[in-house]
Amino acid sequence: MPPQAPLATIKSLDHLVLTVSSLSRTLSFYSRLGMVHEIFSTPSGSERHALVFGTQKINIHVRGREFDPKARNVMPGSADLCFLVEEDVREVWERLKSAGLSQGENQEELRMDVLQMDDGQEVLDRTGARGKLRSLYLRDPDGNLIE
Repeated sequence: MPPQAPLATIKSLDHLVLTVSSLSRTLSFYSRLGMVHEIFSTPSGSERHALVFGTQKINIHVRGREFDPKARNVMPGSADLCFLVEEDVREVWERLKSAGLSQGENQEELRMDVLQMDDGQEVLDRTGARGKLRSLYLRDPDGNLIE
């Protein structure tokens, strides 16, 4: 069967929605990573929160207080997100460790998983949408995997 022509040409991601258990913990964590907290209002006057980075953003929904329309099965801690940084990934890892963001129960479990993957390396060679990249892993306050 020959391939069908696409119905649209998707060029980039504008935003995604992350459902969280705690707005304040989420904003604190991602702000430490360099994202900017933005508060905006809908035409109906509802106050919403987002984390802005580059030309993208993450809209935040708090579990139990999601906005419509929303995903069918919202759940904090189910996302796996990979972000690109300008700095050398090894330098970023050292800063994360110094800031304590690589510590804690969620981080230790993940650290053991990562160390078992690639002979004890904390910064790993991976392939992303743009080709080869260097990755490190940590978890946000809800347990989402952050690469």
